[in-house]
Amino acid sequence: MIKLQKDSSGTYRQRISVDAHELFADVDDSIGGEDSAPDPHDLLDSSLAACTAITLSMYAKRRGMPLEGINIDIERDDSKEKSGEYNLALNIHFVGNLSDEQKQQLLGIIEKCPIHKLLSHATINITSYHQP
Repeated sequence: MIKLQKDSSGTYRQRISVDAHELFADVDDSIGGEDSAPDPHDLLDSSLAACTAITLSMYAKRRGMPLEGINIDIERDDSKEKSGEYNLALNIHFVGNLSDEQKQQLLGIIEKCPIHKLLSHATINITSYHQP
């Protein structure tokens, strides 16, 4: 379960608990926050990067590929977000002595990442309710 509550150290800073883990979210100081933690868009985008890296690492491990790591830079274009379009570009760098064929195999697996599938194909329904 994920639990969120306002953190006392900032105007908009939020404390997020995920089981035994804790992370924070905030917004940029240009919109009233303190920029003390990633903003919610950054957290969403990072979940895609993390899931992609984990999915590719698992694939490479199962196939005995010499993949030592994956570095991903994400560029976000949210200029059309209000009209329902949110664009992410992943720049992926494989670390390890991989052949071109192995790199192509890994690139072909990217869309198998569960978060990639959710963000690009799923209909997401959100139910909100208030507990008195």
